[in-house]
Amino acid sequence: MKTHGAVLREIPGRYEILELELDEPRQGELMVKVAASGMCHSDDHIATGDLPSQTLPMCTGHEGAGVVVQVGPNTPGWHEGDHVVLSTLPSCGRCRWCATGQGALCNLSANLLKGARFDDPTSFRMSLDGVPCGQWCGISTFSEYTTVGVTSAVKIDPSIPLESACLVGCAVNTGWGSAVNIAETKPGDTVIVMGMGGIGAFALQGALHAGASNVIAVDPVAWKLEMASSLGATHTCGHIDEAADLARSLTNGQGADSTIITVGLLELSYVTQAFASIRKAGTCVVTSLGPSTDFGVPISLFELTLYQKRLLGSMFGGVAPMWDVVKMLDMYQAGQLKLDEVITTKYRLDQVNEGYADMHAGKNIRGVIMFDEVPVPPAQGSAEATLQASGAR
Repeated sequence: MKTHGAVLREIPGRYEILELELDEPRQGELMVKVAASGMCHSDDHIATGDLPSQTLPMCTGHEGAGVVVQVGPNTPGWHEGDHVVLSTLPSCGRCRWCATGQGALCNLSANLLKGARFDDPTSFRMSLDGVPCGQWCGISTFSEYTTVGVTSAVKIDPSIPLESACLVGCAVNTGWGSAVNIAETKPGDTVIVMGMGGIGAFALQGALHAGASNVIAVDPVAWKLEMASSLGATHTCGHIDEAADLARSLTNGQGADSTIITVGLLELSYVTQAFASIRKAGTCVVTSLGPSTDFGVPISLFELTLYQKRLLGSMFGGVAPMWDVVKMLDMYQAGQLKLDEVITTKYRLDQVNEGYADMHAGKNIRGVIMFDEVPVPPAQGSAEATLQASGAR
């Protein structure tokens, strides 16, 4: 079938809205009508070349939610009308990492940048004028329709608004998990969150939920600090050095228990500053992405060894996607997690470049691309549901 998607044909480059050919789902696959897609900075990293793309053209987007419109043959447990969140990272459920609760490190992600099927780097489901088109993270949520593996789809409660649920595909779990799983925030902790974009907004909420007494939000944009306060930040600062001094004043001179870096574009100096802000045996969590060519972190090796400080990376917040997506949405329904408040601006697909310009200008916490209204699945037991179940068209 035909679909329209936001495509990169060169790097660095701008998004073009192009008509693509989309294959029908095969065994273990689903075709999804995308309802909403969050505009994560990682897609911009592809456009700028900070994050290498192994395939061009590439249809991007990796934080989405929608409705299943076709199920591949011999794919049990799935039905047309199922509401799904499309996870940034796949989870096979069988490899060492999935089996030990570390689904964010699933072996299927080895081909993440290729845009092909995770288990076959030569097999694509999108094409442009007869040329294979990569699907970023295997899901391409900047497309009206997408064909994905069931390893990337999580079935959710259909009563949850899809424009809110889409954020759980990346931002929520990445930020929340950075604070809860990687930093291991404990009750009474003092936590610095460096960068108040979409990831930082959820790192802040995760630290608070874990019981942190002090959560210091850092961002140079004043209105983002106001947003952080509304989400529960106990203190706000415009610069990490100011936050580090504040953390020491709150901890009898010790420093933050953890500092989480969630800025849009990682610079080596940010790691230096964050590492210096933590106490003995404290944790510096690097969640942000920077140019793939950057090497050599300028930190004090003296403090690394003799102060027993920890410097940790965070991949998707260390979550298990198939479980944590559902858990986060349960918390949203219980009023324990704020999603709607983090969505700043909604865009049409053809406004994708405008949305990223707004992000660079500091106008958004999280922009969301909205597609057409998606069909609501018929009530169980209705005549329409019976027809669908029987395969009638």
